[in-house]
Amino acid sequence: MSKDLEHVFVTELQNNQNIVHKVCSLYTNDRDAHNDLFQEITIQLWKAYPKFRGDSKFSTWMYRVALNTAITLYRKSKRKVNTQNYDSIIYKIKADEYDETQELQLKLMYTAVKQLGDIDKALVFLYLEDKNYTEISETLGISEVNARVKMNRIKNKLKTILNP
Repeated sequence: MSKDLEHVFVTELQNNQNIVHKVCSLYTNDRDAHNDLFQEITIQLWKAYPKFRGDSKFSTWMYRVALNTAITLYRKSKRKVNTQNYDSIIYKIKADEYDETQELQLKLMYTAVKQLGDIDKALVFLYLEDKNYTEISETLGISEVNARVKMNRIKNKLKTILNP
């Protein structure tokens, strides 16, 4: 790979790294797992970059590679023993004057979303990233109609999980 191509890749990765961090947050429970997944996604992006044709935006392609990598590793990791979730003790180091209402609501939402299937989880993530259904369907490789139908079903499922 040429130095110019390498430079373009690194620049695009730096400009869009929040996408990878958000995917990592969705599919991991602690900092070490997050860092490991971030590294693995970066490796997969680097390996796949020479095949990136530019038919879609770099960020859309990046979502697709990141989500596919995370889903693949998530499925493999289901066979592992669970450890204590770092987020369950993080409250002990927060300042007293901090209003954590919004953060608690966000944690509840993430907990609910983590109970969904792999594809549903990815669809919610893209939806919350304000991606339109065209971008969602391109990223996930499903039809736009299917994305809309799935999202409506997921919304109902999340309502049930959050309001038992």
